[in-house]
Amino acid sequence: MKTVLMVAEKPSLAQSIAKILSRGSLSSHKGLNGACSVHEYTGTFAGQPVRFKMTSVCGHVMTLDFLGKYNKWDKVDPAELFSQAPTEKKEANPKLNMVKFLQVEGRGCDYIVLWLDCDKEGENICFEVLDAVLPVMNKAYGGEKTVFRARFSSITDTDICNAMACLGEPDHNEALSVDARQELDLRIGCAFTRFQTKYFQGKYGDLDSSLISFGPCQTPTLGFCVERHDKIQSFKPETYWVLQAKVNTDKDRSLLLDWDRVRVFDREIAQMFLNMTKLEKEAQVEATSRKEKAKQRPLALNTVEMLRVASSSLGMGPQHAMQTAERLYTQGYISYPRTETTHYPENFDLKGSLRQQANHPYWADTVKRLLAEGINRPRRGHDAGDHPPITPMKSATEAELGGDAWRLYEYITRHFIATVSHDCKYLQSTISFRIGPELFTCSGKTVLSPGFTEIMPWQSVPLEESLPTCQRGDTFPVGEVKMLEKQTSPPDYLTEAELITLMEKHGIGTDASIPVHINNICQRNYVTVESGRRLKPTNLGIVLVHGYYKIGMDELMEVSFSPLAATGKPLSRCGKCHRFMKYIQAKPSRLHCSHCDETYTLPQNGTIKLYKELRCPLDDFELVLWSSGSRGKSYPLCPYCYNHPPFRDMKKGMGCNECTHPSCQHSLSMLGIGQCVECESGVLVLDPTSGPKWKVACNKCSVVAHCFENAHRVRVSADTCSVCEAALLDVDFNKAKSPLPGDETQHMGCVFCDPVFQELVELKHAASCHPMHRGGPGRRQGRGRGRARRPPGKPNPRRPKDKMSALAAYFV
Repeated sequence: MKTVLMVAEKPSLAQSIAKILSRGSLSSHKGLNGACSVHEYTGTFAGQPVRFKMTSVCGHVMTLDFLGKYNKWDKVDPAELFSQAPTEKKEANPKLNMVKFLQVEGRGCDYIVLWLDCDKEGENICFEVLDAVLPVMNKAYGGEKTVFRARFSSITDTDICNAMACLGEPDHNEALSVDARQELDLRIGCAFTRFQTKYFQGKYGDLDSSLISFGPCQTPTLGFCVERHDKIQSFKPETYWVLQAKVNTDKDRSLLLDWDRVRVFDREIAQMFLNMTKLEKEAQVEATSRKEKAKQRPLALNTVEMLRVASSSLGMGPQHAMQTAERLYTQGYISYPRTETTHYPENFDLKGSLRQQANHPYWADTVKRLLAEGINRPRRGHDAGDHPPITPMKSATEAELGGDAWRLYEYITRHFIATVSHDCKYLQSTISFRIGPELFTCSGKTVLSPGFTEIMPWQSVPLEESLPTCQRGDTFPVGEVKMLEKQTSPPDYLTEAELITLMEKHGIGTDASIPVHINNICQRNYVTVESGRRLKPTNLGIVLVHGYYKIGMDELMEVSFSPLAATGKPLSRCGKCHRFMKYIQAKPSRLHCSHCDETYTLPQNGTIKLYKELRCPLDDFELVLWSSGSRGKSYPLCPYCYNHPPFRDMKKGMGCNECTHPSCQHSLSMLGIGQCVECESGVLVLDPTSGPKWKVACNKCSVVAHCFENAHRVRVSADTCSVCEAALLDVDFNKAKSPLPGDETQHMGCVFCDPVFQELVELKHAASCHPMHRGGPGRRQGRGRGRARRPPGKPNPRRPKDKMSALAAYFV
């Protein structure tokens, strides 16, 4: 009778598989290493009667290490470890005598079936087992196949029997990829770890770590934590103001309204809005809406999501959560817990897995109703081609599992039931109120169908106070309107869940190794776990990451290039330290403040000069003037605002000609005239620096209008054209060169519609579609879009009549 050797990854797994395949009829004894048992039974294999021997390893059989002398820290330069130091495979745990144990059990066997975990590490262990066993097995004759691979995702009768019936081969390429990763980790990790530890411990006596380790995944993991720490330390709170309104719906009930503008960062502006609203006695309903919405059920569960929830909701660290999940898997309670997949294959028995929970005391009613009404097919997630999503494989109770094992199992089961449940549906009601010129909103939600939130109550739509029934035009008494002063707050330290998300996003580690890397930075005293499982870097962790930022590339570059602080010429003052910033003209041109160590990008392909030593009213930075030449465009800009847009409707790279500050003399609000004659989104803006050869230019496209040559003053009026609603221009000419009739020197009119001004405007870079464009075969007689009419409801982008309406126009 021939013998089949079967090898699993862990002793408990070997016992579970042997019980299923033997149907309980087996004999067991301890192996020579005392750690692994051998389970024997008889059966059939390849159509013949055989004797089965089921045993296991304890994880990796072998590990990679340097040869003898290279393991002595004091005798080898760490740099040699990168390429010169030879490596060898050694037993991972010599005390287990795993190689000898496998050879004893494999001697005289005819076939081997590998039941290692179905991931890359498991594939690598397959070949470690084969290296030990194949030399002592009976030789095959006539090319007979003797090596087989079982692939499975759960320890259930169905899955194990199917795997035995559909045996394949181990994947050598996946095993080699693990070998390559092991060698990289060994060479890089050991070289840097030895260098850091020897160097720093030889210089500082109060280091709080015996090993200052480095790892290709461990170090970026620490980097995320330190990056968040740096943001917290550098954060400067900003004061802002909000309006809070309350309306009375009946005697004993009132509604708290949210301001549509959310917040403003200028107290004067906030006070103005308060003054405009606080004297109002009634709030008028502007609009109401009622929409049915749905909150989607979750995607099927993968490893990363399980670890995130275990940390954020169950208070379990990733390493502990992974170990707990592995125990649940080997005991047959859940499917394989290492998977990147969130999509169930079409042939997955969802109903069979759900029926296992039909009599559970906690969720039997929900499960029975789903089975009776018909389950909802899970959402289509990501198929990584590895294992199905994590799924409960049999029912268990709290008394049976206890502690963290039960809490994790309960979450996995509830998550699975939620994936085959219906979406949560709710009705969202919104009422928009107008108090004076300002809009406020309140909203409420009413659950129509709880769906999956019945089994995941922590995901339920929060209960909110129902809103009164009303319609447009109804009025309610205003209870109060008040202004609240608040401050922006810094971010908090990263939670383990947030760190796991960042690691997954940037490809740091795998679903199986992420918990190990997080555990390493804790064990190395690089971070500490604070309340809420937030990771706070220690001084050692912070110094290490800051050191990595500074070494290597900087030193190489400084040999050939000058640092920013030693480059350029002083130009304008920084608004933070009030010292001169240097203008670096070499592309890309920029300003650099050596005191603050801040660099500010500037518009390219033009000249930059100081703008009259004027300062931005928001941040106190001195303005600079960018120009593309005497016949082109020019505009002032604040270096800080150009890089850090101050208002929500601004983007990075906008100058003063696009700034929506309501009262700054250099902004679009004060110098804007009307819609561009050529493009859809641009506004023609007066260039106040262009006199005496005055220009009006679009702040989006290349349109430039040269106008009013020899005028000594041009300003944008608060008045508007009665025809096109563009802002009027008030022009003062020199008496000796005035083009106006009757020796007049002053005229106010519309640059688009006034016949006097039309003769004084020359349009460049635009199609001849407007009477502003003088002459040429393409001239049209009609005004067309050149009339600068605004689309219905679009606010006029020019300065309104007074400061109050200017502010209001900006925020509307």
